[in-house]
Amino acid sequence: MDQDAFYFINHFLARPGLDVLMAVASSWDFSWPFLMAGGLGVLIFGGFHARAMVLVAGVSVGMTDGAVVNPLKHMVGRPRPHEILSGARTLDLAKARPRFLALWQPLKENYSRPGSPPARGNSFPSGHATNVFALATVAAVFYRRWGWLAYFPAALVSYSRIYVGSHWPLDILFSCFLGTGIALLSARALEACWRHWGAKALPQVCAAHPSLIAP
Repeated sequence: MDQDAFYFINHFLARPGLDVLMAVASSWDFSWPFLMAGGLGVLIFGGFHARAMVLVAGVSVGMTDGAVVNPLKHMVGRPRPHEILSGARTLDLAKARPRFLALWQPLKENYSRPGSPPARGNSFPSGHATNVFALATVAAVFYRRWGWLAYFPAALVSYSRIYVGSHWPLDILFSCFLGTGIALLSARALEACWRHWGAKALPQVCAAHPSLIAP
């Protein structure tokens, strides 16, 4: 079932007009400078609520990458589709520095021809999907009126990881729930810490902002 779903997305739904979009969405090297610039801008020019969101987002992503995703990758050791399937289509931006220059170069497209399947891999879970869904969940928790819109780019990034041949569909599905859960737990834990210790450490700030999440 997982293999059939992968081939359906990776082959049947592939379109030349989508290739560049999916390669860009799947490229962390392309997106991280914009995320860092946005986060820095919020920290410098934003108010307490926006800065608290950046703090919770940073803790959530730190938890997903350092404490959950990487250990699970080593523990599970699931090979990526192109490592064990013949004909899996892999797609990536051309190598360029800075990365946006790759938009004017041909995409790197290959079809896998694996020999002996590797004993272990790092397909499960997806760091991309876990991280972007953690970020989207934090945005939704802090800004309930419009923050849920962040799930649209998060879904695009997650889907792109299947489209470009890097992950199985079930990897992505599990990772989306994993990122959402970690973000909710991180937000709740930091909110509890602020309510418990904020008044002692920063009484004036806590009096003006008794909650990290509620504006």
